[in-house]
This record gives sequence, C-alpha cells and structure tokens, in this order.
Amino acid sequence: MLANVFCAGQTDIGRRRENNQDQFLIAELHKSMLAQASSLKPASAPRLFGPTYARLFIVADGMGGHQAGNRASALAIELLINQLVDSLQWLPASDADRDTKFMDQLKLMFTLAHRAIERESIAQVEHRGMGTTLTMAYVLWPTAYVVHAGDSRCYLVRDREIRQVTTDHTVSNQLVRQGGLKQEDAQSSPWSNVLFNALGAGGREVEAEVYKVALQNEDVLILCSDGLYRHVADHEMRDFVSQELEPSASCQAMIDLTNQRGGIDNVTVIVARFVCSDSLSESTLSDLARTSIYEKPKIVLQDTTDY
Repeated sequence: MLANVFCAGQTDIGRRRENNQDQFLIAELHKSMLAQASSLKPASAPRLFGPTYARLFIVADGMGGHQAGNRASALAIELLINQLVDSLQWLPASDADRDTKFMDQLKLMFTLAHRAIERESIAQVEHRGMGTTLTMAYVLWPTAYVVHAGDSRCYLVRDREIRQVTTDHTVSNQLVRQGGLKQEDAQSSPWSNVLFNALGAGGREVEAEVYKVALQNEDVLILCSDGLYRHVADHEMRDFVSQELEPSASCQAMIDLTNQRGGIDNVTVIVARFVCSDSLSESTLSDLARTSIYEKPKIVLQDTTDY
C-alpha cells in the first residue's frame, strides 16, 4: 500500500547566536520530460512529471565561524542534491547485493561532498576549517535509507515510542562506548560538542553511516540539529508528534520550547508522518493537506527499466 506523506521543516536562529548556520531541505524525486518542440497544441503541458519515486529530508548544521559554517551546510546540501539528480540510480533493486551497492553509493555521495568542501576550504581563506554535519533520510516507501555524519539526529516514532536511529559522532559518545564516561554525563561533557566525523572541518575523510529502516503505517521521522535535542528530551519530542497530528505545528512547538529553555544554538527540525490511505478520513486528509507539505498517493505503473 502506498502512503500519504505529511511533512514540514523549520529552522530558527535561537537566542544566543548572531547568525543561523543550520540548513534543511524537503524534496521529492520523480522523473520528468521537457518537450522542446511538438506538433501538439500549445495548450499541452511542455513538461510532464512522472510519479514520485522517493522523498528526501536533510538537516545540516554548519561549523567554522559566521560565513564558513553557513557556507559549509549550504554547500553540503547543494552537492548532495546535485549528485542525486545527476548520477544516482534512484531505485534500489530488491535483491540484497544490489541494495548494498545502492547504500554504498549513498555513502560515496557524502565522501564526494566532503572532498569538495575541503577543496573550497583550502582555496578560500575565509572558509578555512569549515565543516558541517549532514543527516539525510531517503524514503522509498516503505523503506527509509538514513545516511549520517556528525551529531544531528534522526528519530523514529512508532506506537508512542521513540528510537534514535543515528549515532552521535562525538568524542563524548566514543568515551561512553569505551567505558570512560557514563551515558547520563555525555551531554553535559565538554566533549559533547567535539565531532570526530563530519563533512569538511579538516578531516582526512568522512565515514558516513547508513541505516535501513522498514517504515510502517503512522510512523513519524524526526530529523533535527543538536540545538533541539540539547533542550528538548526524546520523550518530549515523542509527545509533540503524537499529540499534534499536523507536522508544522509540531515543528513550531518544539522550536518554541527550545527557545524558552535558552536556545543556546541554532535549531532545526523536520517532521515527516507516513499514513496509509485507508487509515485516515477524507476530512483529516483535507485538514493536513492545507497546513503541511502533502503528497497524495499515485498509481504507479511497473517500471521494467533494468537498473
């Protein structure tokens, strides 16, 4: 069964920063055709769009100073979407071997983006040392491929339970794994802001992680920068998206709470809810469609192209 997608994203400068170095993107991927010449009537649409194949959700948290951090996060997303449009074979095959190759291709995209950021950082003095986190959910229903580097996060909310899908690539988290720091002390540790894995930032290479998540009806994905989860606990995020059906209202409520509690950093959040058609009434669908980015399910003909 195909799913309705209700999603929204929001970013805010917070209460302490002078500029916002966070970026986010919500997009859909589909095939299109642009007619350059035709004997058909002028009224015919020059561009035809095929059904949506996948949805894309990205959060990036830049670092490296006023201009450098903003440039790094923006450049990372631009490089990623250019690769998606230009080269990625969007549909992974059903067999395990080709699915693994698809995930390897997603990781390679992060590597190429990292190298491009490093080249610009070296070439332009004002961007020296710039870097960014990057967390992307590539959703091809009912599968989400979550690709990640840094300490922005992706969560899955299901049946009123929340699970962190990604792992924070911070020194404090490394210390927890090695037994040198207690989990409850990790977030307050001075090492919680030190990344060992990110795009750019002078690193020799980036090691992107890919998580494959099998989505179910009424699942919610939350992507956010650390500016959110340093003020809003996981269970509070769960409650916001469970009690508030509409994603844009959930985003606003979480950002408002973050700023009420100090807003020490830029804060960015994306909420995406996946609902199969038969589980919502027409009136509910209509209400959601008015206030969020909404994709109505489409009938998709079998594509026999050999990918």
